[in-house]
Amino acid sequence: MTEPTFEPSGVDATLRALLADVLGLGEERAAALTDASGLFGELPEFDSMAVATVLTEMEDRLGIIIDDDEIDGEIFETYGNLLAFSRCKVNG
Repeated sequence: MTEPTFEPSGVDATLRALLADVLGLGEERAAALTDASGLFGELPEFDSMAVATVLTEMEDRLGIIIDDDEIDGEIFETYGNLLAFSRCKVNG
């Protein structure tokens, strides 16, 4: 089976769509996220229950595997951190 290949902008678009869906942000709020936008602790929708769902959706939509030991709180501090982590996983 061939792994999905994403351009960096494709990872960004996929991640924004995922957050819009999982957190119920809507397309406009998701599109307005910047690298410095806070996530966990900043967005009321992004709580500890949402973290697990976001990780599962990232695996499904980006075609990646995320090991428990790869996850720390820093990844969810900002959209930029989450995007960088996602790109790193997709690009190997």
